[in-house]
Amino acid sequence: MKNEKKIRKIISIIIGIIIVLFILLNGDFISNATASVSNINNSNENNNVDGSLSVHFIDVGQGDCIYINQGEYNMLIDAGNNEDGEKLVSYLKSLNVNGFDYVIGTHPHEDHIGGMDDIINNFEIENYYMPDKLSTTKTFEDVLDALDAKDLSYNVPKIDDEFKLGDATFKVIYSGDDTNDINDSSIVLKMTYGDNSFLFTGDATSNVEEIILNKDIKSDVLKVAHHGSSYSSTTEFLDKVNPKYAVISVGKNNSYNHPASITLQKLSNRDIKVYRTDLDGTIIFTSDGTNLSVQTNKTDTNG
Repeated sequence: MKNEKKIRKIISIIIGIIIVLFILLNGDFISNATASVSNINNSNENNNVDGSLSVHFIDVGQGDCIYINQGEYNMLIDAGNNEDGEKLVSYLKSLNVNGFDYVIGTHPHEDHIGGMDDIINNFEIENYYMPDKLSTTKTFEDVLDALDAKDLSYNVPKIDDEFKLGDATFKVIYSGDDTNDINDSSIVLKMTYGDNSFLFTGDATSNVEEIILNKDIKSDVLKVAHHGSSYSSTTEFLDKVNPKYAVISVGKNNSYNHPASITLQKLSNRDIKVYRTDLDGTIIFTSDGTNLSVQTNKTDTNG
């Protein structure tokens, strides 16, 4: 009996040691797991989607870049600043991206299309979209030259145009027509995947927000326009979108003081969970058509 008790005691000690070693050796896994959050669970199981959708709000400092994947299909919205090109190419290739079904430059500002020539030079692109808004900047000329070198033409979307990325559906909410303001020329897109939805706004200001209030813009996730500027995100617009999550793509300690305190207060007043690239790094949403999960990946590269 004494021997049996000793054996059981030894076994218990060994098991305890194994558990402690497992926790120590797998600390990264555990911390990553707790970084994922599932806060939305829509009850409709008949969402007619296959597989998962991922949306990467890539940390490019004071700029925008969004990578979307659904199955074998890829899409890119904007490409950060000029100095972000090589980093974006490296990040996308680390995800085994070889090409894009759709690439969209929401409007011709450097912090949205700066790295676009690198994207065009390094990946196969089926369709390139941008607004009917020309610019005389070298950044814009670099994009046109890269398209020309690949013998690619660009498309100008129209309001209410729709296209598919696998089982995800995109609708053009606004296409930048009839405006002289570069920010207000931003292409605004709504993406629907099963029961989940995202609204991508570029740098659209309150002028555009007012125009699209009569559209179906209710979405689970809002890409806050113009890096959280006070000139966007009106109360009427936020109430109509009624998001659960808001993402602000913004540079750390930027000279514009983005995001504006008034914008953050509006989001807080509505209990909207806010993610920011300056604080959270690259932000990745994953959807199975019913549930949304969020993972952040903080680095020290935000500028």
